Amino acid sequence: MAGLGTRMRPHTLTVKKPLIPIAGKTIVQRLVEEIASVINQPVEEIAYVIGRFGEEVESELRSIASKIGAKASIYYQDIAMGTGHAVWCASPSLNGPLVVAFADTLFYAGFKFDASTDGTIWVQKVKTPESFGVVTLDNNNIINGFVEKPKSFVSDLAIIGIYYFNDGLNLQKELQRLIDENIKGNNEYQLTDALENMRRNGMKFIPGEVDEWLDCGNKDATVLTNQRILAHEKESLTQVENNNIINSVIIQPCYLGHDVKIENSVIGPYVSVGRNTVISNCIIKNSIIQNNSQLNGAFLHNSMIGNDVIIDKRPDDLSVGDFNQIRKNS
Repeated sequence: MAGLGTRMRPHTLTVKKPLIPIAGKTIVQRLVEEIASVINQPVEEIAYVIGRFGEEVESELRSIASKIGAKASIYYQDIAMGTGHAVWCASPSLNGPLVVAFADTLFYAGFKFDASTDGTIWVQKVKTPESFGVVTLDNNNIINGFVEKPKSFVSDLAIIGIYYFNDGLNLQKELQRLIDENIKGNNEYQLTDALENMRRNGMKFIPGEVDEWLDCGNKDATVLTNQRILAHEKESLTQVENNNIINSVIIQPCYLGHDVKIENSVIGPYVSVGRNTVISNCIIKNSIIQNNSQLNGAFLHNSMIGNDVIIDKRPDDLSVGDFNQIRKNS
């Protein structure tokens, strides 16, 4: 999670992308909890590969690890040199059974995790495989090839960025070989190159298909992910006390954080509102509003509002004669 999150700017100028909240939890916290629930066994350590994000970010990452009873290790990727290099940065933690995950993707999985395999690569069928790394399968449902962004069709099973290895030290050695021998693809050290060599040396990887793959790569994708999470978790969402909702309608599913005040507004469906935010005279649907913001007179759809934002749209004072038209530009 060392990237700058440029596709999510301006939100990532002040908040690192994996720490952006969706329905009350940060992206990285949701990813950690989902992986822990799928593997269904104790997690001893979470190794985070990050940039120089500062002590506040690192403290939050340690807190996420401690909530599931794990210790946290922090590693830095100071120069972006590919997915293989990113994982290699955490080499001291690559031992024993482990899961590697890239922190801009979430998922829902309905399968039982099999820890006895050499490895599992989580995949999902996609309509545009040329945009992804994909796997090919043999007749026994064993992965027999990895192709990075194929120019012609070979498979529609895209790698979603979550991997299980029963021998982390083997992975570490393969990544070290990429670095030592300067083996690059597209001028970067690719994790798929290490996986392919491990496969050729006899390791058997199986595909782990997820029920739903949720992307957090840009604003529109993150708002859609918020919608899907609210739909999945509508029975367990935290709501503010009724006395903070005045003359307003909340159309579920929505997430409302602590100390939110909503007045003379219609909120939802699929809206997440962060703590200490005040909303007045608004109509908001399918949007994410973060913490400590003040919105008045806004009509929002498919929107993402950051922290400490003030939006104050006062009513127009108009004098409109016959046969005139006032339209919003499309």
